[in-house]
Amino acid sequence: MDTQIRLQIVNREPFANGALFGDVGSYECISGTVLFSVNPENPTNASIVDLNLAPTNSEGLVEFSTDFYMLKPLFLDRGNGTLIYDVNNRGNKRLLQFMNDAVHSNKPMLAEHAGNGYLMRRGYSIVWSGWQGDLSSGDHRLTMHLPIPSHNSQPIKGLVRSEFIVDTQDVFSLPLSGNSYTDSYSTASLDTSSASLTYREYEEDERIPIKPAEWIFGYQETDGQIVPSDQHCYLRSGFKPGLIYELIYTAINPPVLGLGFLGVRDLIWFLKSEKADANQIPNPLYSKDAPVERAYAWGRSQSGRFLREFVYQGYNAAPNQQKVFDGIFPHVAGGGRVCLNYRFAQPGRFPLKHAEHLYPSDQFPFAYSVLTDPFSDIEDGILKRPETDPLVIHTQTSSEYWDRRGSLVHTDFNGNALPENEKARVFLFASSQHFADPLPGNLDPLVAEIAGHTRYKPNPLNSTPLLRALLDRLDQWVRKETSPPSSRVPVLSDESAVKANQIRDKFPSIPGVFCSFLINRVHFQDHGSNFKEGILEQEPPIELLDKEYPIYVSQVDDDGNEIAGIRTPDVTVALATYTGWNMRLPGYAENAPTGTTGSYFPFSLSKAERLANADPRLSVQERFSSKDQYIKAVVQAARELHKDGLLLQEDVDRYIASARKTPIFDTL
Repeated sequence: MDTQIRLQIVNREPFANGALFGDVGSYECISGTVLFSVNPENPTNASIVDLNLAPTNSEGLVEFSTDFYMLKPLFLDRGNGTLIYDVNNRGNKRLLQFMNDAVHSNKPMLAEHAGNGYLMRRGYSIVWSGWQGDLSSGDHRLTMHLPIPSHNSQPIKGLVRSEFIVDTQDVFSLPLSGNSYTDSYSTASLDTSSASLTYREYEEDERIPIKPAEWIFGYQETDGQIVPSDQHCYLRSGFKPGLIYELIYTAINPPVLGLGFLGVRDLIWFLKSEKADANQIPNPLYSKDAPVERAYAWGRSQSGRFLREFVYQGYNAAPNQQKVFDGIFPHVAGGGRVCLNYRFAQPGRFPLKHAEHLYPSDQFPFAYSVLTDPFSDIEDGILKRPETDPLVIHTQTSSEYWDRRGSLVHTDFNGNALPENEKARVFLFASSQHFADPLPGNLDPLVAEIAGHTRYKPNPLNSTPLLRALLDRLDQWVRKETSPPSSRVPVLSDESAVKANQIRDKFPSIPGVFCSFLINRVHFQDHGSNFKEGILEQEPPIELLDKEYPIYVSQVDDDGNEIAGIRTPDVTVALATYTGWNMRLPGYAENAPTGTTGSYFPFSLSKAERLANADPRLSVQERFSSKDQYIKAVVQAARELHKDGLLLQEDVDRYIASARKTPIFDTL
């Protein structure tokens, strides 16, 4: 017996109060739970770590469940026959926010959650489900309920490494997971002498041990009382902001997190191909006259890394060996994949220059094309199964080149550009930052908190117009085999790709601006002899510093804006310098970058102001003789992108309207 799926639909109601979206008409919301029963002996499931140790039901199947949420045309025959799956980011729904310029919500129901209606006007059926099994419930996050394996009826134990970096004073206790929305792995013992807690200021510094008597497994109540806890760490002197604290301890009872891959695979295949579930509950997307003909997946950051790993591990092949997703669209994933199918995995963590630098989500292979690893002689690539590999649009911002090893997606190990993969395109959104919120002032609390601890103003560039155009290109690629534009990335051959330290001599000397010009380097790592089997035994891993993969960033122009990639009108007709890097605050490990947050340095308004500030960049007044000249330049830049298939006409119009409203010229 193979996979069984049972739907529990708990809510069904009109979306956006029944608003009409062009010829497609109105949409409806459907939400509930999906119950899975999978055969652990089926060869297509065998690669899931510890699935063979999970409890089974009377039929010998392993059971698990996930939340799901769906927006679909009320009348499917008015839709476009396409399912688009938004791989949630730490339980959060992001597709409407970034494709529709909508107000973010984990329970999208209102008109403001439809934004500009782009996806609805196109007729997509939009699906979300949980895949990250260590998330806590709350804020309508999508969660999973997974089995706990055991070995010979005994609990499974293993090493877990956690990192903590705080950016505020007076923090004395933290969950072992490092945050409130991720479940912690319980320690097998409250004896701190059996664990290791260290600190250091910078990643490359020597670890300084903290004595066992100076901390406990526990937390501090609001009344100051210290309570022992197997899921918290309490430091008597408090965590000093900016320092890297590393805790290594023996944990117990890991859930089978790799089932997140099967949950996505089997749900999407069910929605594409089945009339009803195991209890004969109808498939909400099944229509005899308007079947689901294709499925796409989009994911940003962690979710994009999920898609890269999903395809790499072979889960885009359904149990019947048919293709699950016809196209995928990883956004701001950099060169990484998600660390999910491991015992005691922590899929919410990812390596940066300053934080969590040694977590194992960035491992060879990095590129879609098959290459030979120079350090292991292994030949591998993400796209290696021609019959089931999807078409890929991979997009990333400047931040991914500086702190997420983005150039490894499209270069060989000498830094040279790889030949264009027939199934993949890669695009840099020049000078943009990792979290390019389309609605300034509407930042998520977590993002706003990060932005509040940067030395410079965060980068405000919006790149969502590029996402819309490229999704249309992906759709045409799948439907009509119309190839999208060629990749736009920095390359050595035209000197648009350089080492990060080479930017130092080119970047303008903006008064008061300091940058270390340090990137997130990556070396070959040793995570223990059983790493390929999904078990992390070497904590921390051994970093072989003589085996380094080369990383490149885009060269910049005289203003400090990147010359490679897709330059939006805001970059081509710039009023500021935009970067993919930012720096930590003084006193908070200030020589380290802040990760994936960029910076924003406006030009002086007038020549007099520029000279008074000793700013080498031309002022706005020196660049544009009038507002009309500025608007004409924006019009030309937007139309060029439209001509190249990289901007929709509706977004050309938006750029022009925005230029006309630019207030800066009213003060000159």
